[in-house]
Amino acid sequence: MTKNLLVLTALLEIGIGVVLLAIPSVPVWLLLSVSLDTPGGQAAARIAGAALLSLGIACWQARHHAQNRGLIAAMLVYNINVVAVLIYARMGLTVTGVAFWPAVG
Repeated sequence: MTKNLLVLTALLEIGIGVVLLAIPSVPVWLLLSVSLDTPGGQAAARIAGAALLSLGIACWQARHHAQNRGLIAAMLVYNINVVAVLIYARMGLTVTGVAFWPAVG
């Protein structure tokens, strides 16, 4: 079960990370329905892409190890924080896109 979780997480994080690095405006639009008009916004989205790519690689590398508690705990903290930020964006900033609720899920 842990191996499957790590493989699924790795594939999702690597895929989204690569897309954010290559064309950050598309996933941001799908998630929040906002444009990245500033160079700073583009850079911040690409930094997020690099972080996701790194997390995905860490999950992929750890998939065969018996004890992955540290990595799983780190991914849990990351995912809880992302959901909290997205909920804040929806409630406080009133932004949402077609991929918003699937991302929260």
